[in-house]
Amino acid sequence: MNFSPMPSTLKALPAADQRRLMDIAREVSFPQGARLFEEGGHADRFWIIRTGTVALDLHVPGRRAAVIETLGHSQLIGWSWLFTPHVWHLGGEATAPVRAYEFDAVAVRAMCQENPLFGRHVAEWVGGIVAHRLHSTRTRLLDLYAPYGSGSTL
Repeated sequence: MNFSPMPSTLKALPAADQRRLMDIAREVSFPQGARLFEEGGHADRFWIIRTGTVALDLHVPGRRAAVIETLGHSQLIGWSWLFTPHVWHLGGEATAPVRAYEFDAVAVRAMCQENPLFGRHVAEWVGGIVAHRLHSTRTRLLDLYAPYGSGSTL
């Protein structure tokens, strides 16, 4: 498929790799309240949000799931599909109606195997997003639980 405009999150990839991914994308939508995936489930796809928001949550025994982060326009949902054992580390729920591009993880991993340079680019792209989210989560946790003034300046 040929979509326009290109999601900005893909701008981190070379243009040819952006097109490769978008060629296998399909448009999907989810109503508010829909669960996209569950923590511990098989990670067989990922999405780039076009419109709407998705809350990433973590199961807390005996309590309601804790929202870790809320993602919106042009953000990648899901990275567990790239790393063995391909199991979701969090859950995801649409907090507003969502329109997104959906990608089949098995197909993308096969593309990465067939073209190691493409695979490296995809791994660096997803790895950069994971690193950013870990830093953001650390900052949020410090804001919530650390004594005042102990936050990181990194």
